[in-house]
Amino acid sequence: MDRIETQASGGCQCGAVRYHVTAVLDTSHICHCRMCQKAAGNFFAALIGVPRDAITWTRGEPATFASSDKAARGFCRACGTPLLYDYAESKHINLTTGSFDEPARFAPKVQFGLEGRLPCFADLPLKAEGTTEETMAAYVGAIKATNHQHPDHDTDRWPA
Repeated sequence: MDRIETQASGGCQCGAVRYHVTAVLDTSHICHCRMCQKAAGNFFAALIGVPRDAITWTRGEPATFASSDKAARGFCRACGTPLLYDYAESKHINLTTGSFDEPARFAPKVQFGLEGRLPCFADLPLKAEGTTEETMAAYVGAIKATNHQHPDHDTDRWPA
């Protein structure tokens, strides 16, 4: 695993938990295992390794759930956003890629947990059908006007 020096921030949906990293590992991946599916509440979890000495919690800290005797899952206790997978014996933790402010910087390179992969993801056959604004046109104005989501950048305090 190569260490890649970088500067990146992220956090939960409500902004109660924020972090900054100064390095990542070249391990960006998705995991299809059943435990990751349940932890993410989704078909898979997208994760990237971060050396323990390269992460600073800049606002709050994640709550954790011991998903096994060897690993814990971290999340925001206020909004529930999944934030990390921590295998206690590892020299790194895995942050959820989607919790980064710029998740596109860390595209997955490999898939794990294939025993849990749903058949529809063997070859993703879905067509793209438009932006949120296009598919949710009747609701976008009301959602934007009452948005409680933290912006994708660090703030001095939140809520504003």
